[in-house]
Amino acid sequence: MCPVHDDGVAGAAAPQCHDEVCITCSDQAVAVTVVRLLDDDLAVVDTGAGEEEVSVALVTARVGDAILVHAREAIAVIGGDSQ
Repeated sequence: MCPVHDDGVAGAAAPQCHDEVCITCSDQAVAVTVVRLLDDDLAVVDTGAGEEEVSVALVTARVGDAILVHAREAIAVIGGDSQ
């Protein structure tokens, strides 16, 4: 399991790590879709394998935007209304 998420938290709110790789903590940027914006520059995103919470402090993202995420931090808006 991902060492960042190996905290024993279970349930729908827990980040989803698959096959020893966490989707948003892996060593690659991955494209996800913004589902909803939260306070404190956070957003809930659809990873294709579930939902995760990520930081959007570095980008201007809106609900429905496709963003690139690396290490739980959005690094670019790649599609959607903000383009």
